[in-house]
Amino acid sequence: MRALVFDSFGGPEVLRIAEVPVPAAGPGQVRVRVEAATVHPVDLATRSGALAAAGVMAGGARTGLGWDVAGVVEETGPGVTSVRPGDRVIGMNDRLDVPLGTHAEQVVLDAHAVVPAPAGLAPAAAATLPLAGLTALQALDALALPGGETLLVTGAAGAVGGYAVQLAAARGLRVVATARAADEPLVRELGAAHVVPAGPGRLGGAVRSLVPGGVAGALDAAVLGAAALDAVRTGGAFAALVAGGAPYPLRGIRVAQVWVRADPAGLTRLARLAETGVLTPRVADALPLADAAKAHHRLSEGGLRGRLVLLP
Repeated sequence: MRALVFDSFGGPEVLRIAEVPVPAAGPGQVRVRVEAATVHPVDLATRSGALAAAGVMAGGARTGLGWDVAGVVEETGPGVTSVRPGDRVIGMNDRLDVPLGTHAEQVVLDAHAVVPAPAGLAPAAAATLPLAGLTALQALDALALPGGETLLVTGAAGAVGGYAVQLAAARGLRVVATARAADEPLVRELGAAHVVPAGPGRLGGAVRSLVPGGVAGALDAAVLGAAALDAVRTGGAFAALVAGGAPYPLRGIRVAQVWVRADPAGLTRLARLAETGVLTPRVADALPLADAAKAHHRLSEGGLRGRLVLLP
């Protein structure tokens, strides 16, 4: 089968399509025929060596890429009863330093990391749910704000931020979102009650003019750090979504560092919310696996509204 790999850190030019043996599902695992797999910033950070430099992964050997997948179960290993061959599923690989990721024609995942795919959703759209959706969901769970409270979501037009706005609105939270002027209609459609300019400049003042005293919590999808923390009231809560991106917990603010993990219950909730229209997956473009380098270039340039998806 074909798989996207790299042998040394660098730019998109280090990516290559390799012919590799089809992996076998071991105990507690499933093998999925990939129909779509999303490209995320973490893939760029893996390929460039940024994660290795941060001590998150070792590197130095052939490495695969890809976290999200939408596809069809081809094989189940011993002890797996949650899915069967032929089932359409979505899932997530949350391990680094693996020889094969989801950017391949087939991928083996732990059975607990896959759940039934949302009915009526095309594979490209369904593949955008696991990583971005679970990141937003787990960040909201870490914040633990009761309904009726106010939440700042930075980067609200992005993949994680967009899902966070929709999930927060569904929980009864009043969302203040950061976004560019051109993205304000989209962010309001997602459920934001207020939109303030993107970027760190005087963010705290802008938010406090809308919410005296500051918001109860912030979900910092845009990695604004201290600027977003300044918008949170004393004793509030803050969720940082990038390793090393957590600000100091000033003014008694509870700061949670969220690193996404595979979660079947959470992923099942996301699938059901997508089925019912509470979540609206956004696909910027779908490209063949052979154009992975082009996808990396486009993602690094920024400005995308929706995720890039690779089709094996």
